Amino acid sequence: MTTVNRTGKVYLVGAGPGDPGLLTLKGKECLETADVVLYDFLANPALLQYAPPSAQRIYVGRRGRGQYQDQTDINRLLIEHAKQGHVVVRLKGGDPFVFGRGGEEAEAVAAAGIDFEIVPGVTAAVAVPAYAGIPVTHRTLASTVTFVTGHEDPTKPETQLEWPKLASASGTLVFMMGMKNLPSIVKQLLSEGRSSNQPVAAIRWGTKADQETIVGTLGDIVAKAEAAHLEPPTVIVVGEVVRLREQLNWFETKPLFGKRIVLTRAREQAREFSQLLAAYGAEPIEVPTIQIVPPANWQKIDGAVTRLNTYQWLIFTSVNGVRPFMDRLRAAGKDARALANLRLCAIGPRTAQELETYGLTPDVVPAEFQAEGVIAALADVGVRGSRVLIPRAEVAREILPEQLRELGATVDVIPVYRTISPAVDVASLTQQFHDGRVAVVTFTSSSTVRNFVEVFGGRNAVKSLLEEVVVACIGPITARTAEEYGLTVTVMPAENTVPALTETIVKYFQEGARVTVSTRS
Repeated sequence: MTTVNRTGKVYLVGAGPGDPGLLTLKGKECLETADVVLYDFLANPALLQYAPPSAQRIYVGRRGRGQYQDQTDINRLLIEHAKQGHVVVRLKGGDPFVFGRGGEEAEAVAAAGIDFEIVPGVTAAVAVPAYAGIPVTHRTLASTVTFVTGHEDPTKPETQLEWPKLASASGTLVFMMGMKNLPSIVKQLLSEGRSSNQPVAAIRWGTKADQETIVGTLGDIVAKAEAAHLEPPTVIVVGEVVRLREQLNWFETKPLFGKRIVLTRAREQAREFSQLLAAYGAEPIEVPTIQIVPPANWQKIDGAVTRLNTYQWLIFTSVNGVRPFMDRLRAAGKDARALANLRLCAIGPRTAQELETYGLTPDVVPAEFQAEGVIAALADVGVRGSRVLIPRAEVAREILPEQLRELGATVDVIPVYRTISPAVDVASLTQQFHDGRVAVVTFTSSSTVRNFVEVFGGRNAVKSLLEEVVVACIGPITARTAEEYGLTVTVMPAENTVPALTETIVKYFQEGARVTVSTRS
């Protein structure tokens, strides 16, 4: 029998400048197929969520100071893993071929006879100035742009930068990795005749919540940068286009700019919340403390599906219950027509919206989006003598089925999903809390609170961890759970929805409008 050795492949993928939304679709597709991901210091770790859970993640961080992995070691890792038959993604900040040493890595992989592809990324040379409100070209101000390394290979016998030409260029100069050499860059440009009044901007951590922009001239930018203690990674822009920042500064003026907000809800549900927060300028950090998984078996729900004609009411208490219920309906060879004689109740508008994707319009959506609201709404309608089916989480509050029984209904509660605690990078997030880099922690259910407390060391540890952090809860039940663990809930919307929670967070930071929640009975 002949053994065929499967040869792997290497993708050199540009991760963009920091904002995870700037990853290309091709880059995301590559990550989704990866067996191994090698990522560096400038690649946002949030992008690793696109890689399969089974993929090996290897940090090969490179910084302009301190210890960092030698390039030959990175090349060796790429080749070794590919030769083992793996799909290897090398995730590099910005664009691999714009001062990213991607050319060297591609040379090494090619020399080893390994198949590879280059996936260009959004280069920081363009994106970082754009997020600071500075176009690198402009029809009336700059017809050319020159990208310049601010940190040449130290082994070169002499500089390859042509300072007389750079100084005399009429367009924009963009220096990458030049923060440590800013005094030298300024000195060279001035000595070659560039005006001391030439506008300059230094932008640190562009496109991220940490973005900091210092504007000055060649005559004073060094002093201003030193006074602001500006450090790498920084992009330096020299040219008349810098003057446009005053008019075009769109990112740093957003109401949640600079705010890191932790999302603890399940990753499958976090997308909408992340997008809403990012639209207001926040940097969402997805730290799912719950994961939605199927129940141990489908026997109970499959049994309920076979006797749907015996029920009068079908109640969905979460958006998470809709899809698995409909999937089991389909598995039984049925569709929405099987629900024709049932009255439907959805706990809130998001759950109602999910039902509508299956062509189902709920008969009842309570004004109060929690169990108590459902009870009040059904009490008005009348359920005495009715049989009620509630497909829901394996573990949930019992108030709804108990009080429906008190109203005279016969209630069957069937698990269609359960929640578990996924793996969380506790050390990394804890450090961000200690460094004061997190502004808000959001909780969208009692289970997210309980799991967060468990994952981060218990009641006392979490209370201390969140002492200087705004705690935002989606509704009173969740807020009550947070208070039971000793947390001070500062923000809670009037309506139990993610959009309302987002708007309330914005209002808090815009107006200092403290929404103090009293949830104790």
